[in-house]
Amino acid sequence: MEQDKRIQGYCFYDWGKSAFETSVTTAILPGWFTFLFLKANGLTTVILGAEWTADAIFSISVSVAAFIVAMMSPSFGVIADRRMIKMWWLKILTYLGAGSTILLAVAPWLGVSYQWVWLLICFIFANVGLNGAGVFYNSLLPHMGTEEQMDEISNKAFAYGYFGGGILLVAHLGLLIMTNYADWAMQAAMATSGLWWLGFAMLTFKWVPEPHIENEMDSLGIKESSKLALSEVISTLKEYKSFNTLFLYMLAYFLFIDGINSVTALAGVFGVSVLGITMFDLILTIMIIQFVAAPAAIGFTKLAEKWSTKKALQFSLVCWCAVIIGALSFAPLVPDTHEEFGLQATWDEDEGHYTLVADNAPEIAQDPDDEEQDWALEHLDVLPLKLNKYITTGATYQWSDGANVTDLVALQALIDSISDTRFSMSISGGELDGERNIGEGHPTTLGDGYIDFVPQTARDWVWEPLGISVTIQFLILGALAGALLGGSQGLSRSLFGQMVPETRSAEFFGFFGFFGKVAALIGPLLYGLMTTMFDSRVGIFSISLLIVGGAILLRRIDVEDGIAVAKAEDERNRSTSGE
Repeated sequence: MEQDKRIQGYCFYDWGKSAFETSVTTAILPGWFTFLFLKANGLTTVILGAEWTADAIFSISVSVAAFIVAMMSPSFGVIADRRMIKMWWLKILTYLGAGSTILLAVAPWLGVSYQWVWLLICFIFANVGLNGAGVFYNSLLPHMGTEEQMDEISNKAFAYGYFGGGILLVAHLGLLIMTNYADWAMQAAMATSGLWWLGFAMLTFKWVPEPHIENEMDSLGIKESSKLALSEVISTLKEYKSFNTLFLYMLAYFLFIDGINSVTALAGVFGVSVLGITMFDLILTIMIIQFVAAPAAIGFTKLAEKWSTKKALQFSLVCWCAVIIGALSFAPLVPDTHEEFGLQATWDEDEGHYTLVADNAPEIAQDPDDEEQDWALEHLDVLPLKLNKYITTGATYQWSDGANVTDLVALQALIDSISDTRFSMSISGGELDGERNIGEGHPTTLGDGYIDFVPQTARDWVWEPLGISVTIQFLILGALAGALLGGSQGLSRSLFGQMVPETRSAEFFGFFGFFGKVAALIGPLLYGLMTTMFDSRVGIFSISLLIVGGAILLRRIDVEDGIAVAKAEDERNRSTSGE
């Protein structure tokens, strides 16, 4: 009974923190960040002499947080194996992560030019808290049960996480729809995600005891702790020959978890920024993923019992490669009907003029110096615009409810100008009936990218003939990714836990965290650089190569040898402590 409560407490931490991973990182924040970024800057902003898109900047912020945790993880693990402080550090880092998540809600109260910057800063700190806490949370796994129970406990925790994150996401989706994605609803989603994480973590703090350590080391100051950690990290690295199977697995893990985590971290911003899907479509997709991933995680436990943990994990990695290649084929369908275009000019026979609305158009960049504002000024007499009263750095225009147009020459000039923008426009009725134009920056415009032939071919031969919109494309592949997510994450952690000496769990899970966080650094960084140098689809393709490399290395792992070495190390350490 006591063990059941301890395991449940362990699983409830996943239940709580998944609110950040689901509602914040994947579902809501990427779209909100992209909206605020585009609102302030347009398609790109210049940083250090280079032009950066919203998805590239978002990916770099993930890398910064991962780098901070990666540098700290091995030292965390070394100290935590010598002093009973795993739960203490779990609490401190949870407070940092959950607190920073709550502070995301402050963004709308700042100036438009600073809102997206504030989101980045808080997001980095929240990720440091999340991933730092993950080092100590994962190191508790070997203390939760026996080797035979490892797959079940690990996958059960991930299943809890998917259900917990999914339930809160349903509530967030309902709130956002009812309020038409109002700023205060976005703020409420951020704040409640932090509170959800913190609240369920309290059950973990209450029910999961600090693992006992024989001959605990005396408390050390910061300087002494750093010296000890550095020396022990070096000592552990020198033991790679004794634990060669474990270290080889960590290298394989470094590669494949990099690809998986990069996909989950960047899918949202890729969908909104590159594919042009709506916030509702994104949240709906993530919600489906959550409820598919939870039972799939349990299903992979059964598969591991039948095939072995390693073979089940290998199967999931092969499927992941197929999912990423599928993501390359995503292609929004070209607007066909008048109502599908961003700007719609409709002839009003009774009034004798066109009514121009911007119902489906993305927001105009709210930087006074952006070229989109120059375009808006040039066509001010025709476009449905109003001054943005919230911008204090200069006059900017944003969409209004609609405009009546009688000047046909000006209307013709407007639709001709669309070619150089990221908007689309259609005219229905009157003298200009049937005029349509789609800008070169519009999500449906393909052909300029290095591998645009992939989505172009998929759209011509599959998506358009079958009438499958980009929303449905995103939903289908999202469901497939969800089915793989729980199994691949749970099994990879379980496999590592089986080969880790229990007496040195935090130390090795510190390195596990190091490899995972450096991987989390490399993946988004690679995506950001490839996107900046080429385009977003090349960035996605580069991530698939990481999973392939990890899967190849995984074939060389002798799990039985790793388990035997771990047991021998435990026996040696316990006999030494007994002396």
